[in-house]
Amino acid sequence: MILIDTHTHLNLKEFDTDVQQAIDRAVKNDVKYFIIPNIDNTTTESVLKLCYNNKGVCFPAIGLHPESVKQNYQCELVIIKNWLKKEKFIAIGEVGIDLYWDKTFLKEQIEAFKYQLLLAKEFDLPVIIHSRNSLNEIIQILNDESFSGIKAVFHCFPGSVQQAETLIKRGFKLGIGGVVTYKNSGMAKVVKEFGLENIILETDAPYLPPVPYRGQRNESAYIADIAKFIAELLQCDISRVADSTTKNAIELFKIPA
Repeated sequence: MILIDTHTHLNLKEFDTDVQQAIDRAVKNDVKYFIIPNIDNTTTESVLKLCYNNKGVCFPAIGLHPESVKQNYQCELVIIKNWLKKEKFIAIGEVGIDLYWDKTFLKEQIEAFKYQLLLAKEFDLPVIIHSRNSLNEIIQILNDESFSGIKAVFHCFPGSVQQAETLIKRGFKLGIGGVVTYKNSGMAKVVKEFGLENIILETDAPYLPPVPYRGQRNESAYIADIAKFIAELLQCDISRVADSTTKNAIELFKIPA
C-alpha cells in the first residue's frame, strides 16, 4: 500500500528537531511521497533543502501564500518566477485568497493569485489552492478564460457539497485531511457524496491533526489515520482508498513514481 501526503510543511520550525524521524514514522505508515508547499521567500530555501536531502521522496512546490501577501507582494512574485527558471518544482503553491483574518490586502491577494495562475500555465504546473473564506471569489476568478486548462487541488477543501460539485465538474481535485474526522466539519458528507476518484489526501502538518490527535502537532504519518477514517466512511478496504488517492495525486502532480 502506498500513500501520499500531498500537503505537509515539514520544513517549518515545528519539525526543527526531528524532521527525519517524522519522515521515517510516515514511511513506516506507508507514506512514500511528500509534497512540501512554500509560504513565501523566507521559506523557499528550507523547502528546497528538505527536498534535496530527501530526493525522490519529498517534492517542492513554490508560491506566495495569501496570508503573506503584503505591500511588497510584487517583489515576492519576481523572486518566485526567478526560482521557477532555475529549479524544478512539482506545483505552484500554496496560493489563493484568505479572508479569514484580514481583508486589508484583498486586492493584492487577487492580483497575486491571478499572476501565479498564469505562472502555472507558463511552466505547465498544477496549482495548490488555499481558499479559506474565499471559495466563491476563487471560483469566480477561475471562470475567466485566461485560466482555462488550469489543473489544481483545493487544499483543505472548505466548501459545501454544491461547491464541491462545481469544482469537480471543472476537473479539480479536493484535498482531504484531518478535518474530515471532525464531527461538525461537513467534509465527511462531501467525501461520501463524491467518492475516491475526486480526492487526494493531505495532512497540512503541523496543523489540523485528525482525531484522536487534536491539540497535538500534526504529522505526515497520520495520513494513514485519515485513509482509515475514509475507508470506514465509504465502507471499503483501506487499500482501495490508498490506491485511488495515490493514483489521483501521481496524475495531478506528475510524481515520478
